Amino acid sequence: MIGHVQSNTATSTTAPQARISDQALIQSIADGDKDALRLLYVRHRERVYRFVLRLTGTQTVADEVVNEVFISAWRHAGRFEGKSQVGTWLLSIARFKAMSECRRRSEVALDERTMAVIEDPADGPAASAEKRERSNLLQKCLAKLTPMHREVINLTYYQGEKIEEVARLTGAPVATIKTRLHYARNRMAELLTEAGIDRAWAMI
Repeated sequence: MIGHVQSNTATSTTAPQARISDQALIQSIADGDKDALRLLYVRHRERVYRFVLRLTGTQTVADEVVNEVFISAWRHAGRFEGKSQVGTWLLSIARFKAMSECRRRSEVALDERTMAVIEDPADGPAASAEKRERSNLLQKCLAKLTPMHREVINLTYYQGEKIEEVARLTGAPVATIKTRLHYARNRMAELLTEAGIDRAWAMI
């Protein structure tokens, strides 16, 4: 994907990468800069991947959707209007593509949330087993919420989006998002307690 994009600007050489804003990268991508696309990918790939993985519950699907997200960013960078942060814009693309993919793949439950379990090499067998067990319990608790309530938990707690950005992403009013979040938090607290999970561990 990225290797075939022709570079028309010198984004990666005119300033330290850390100083280049996401908005500037999008502008450079719109001008055909492959280096800007690579940098955008490096900055946002992991966040987009985790977001999609919680929506689809399947690593293979998540990998495919992430690639499609950045292909779409390359093709449509010129349409970015700056009404939201670039990261939020990428998540909105990811949300649409993930839901479309879930509908296409009937074996994948739409909006199924999972915790990505990445084992620390320093973890011993006991610690790794405990991490997997707690993650599985958390997944089961999330699965008991409605899709709209799982989504608001995912966006606010795991993606760190503000209420206003969640409303923009989902198309629901801010007041509705606040109500959903209030209900989802209370319900998750009940489910986590019943499952024997410390809610602080789950960031809820």
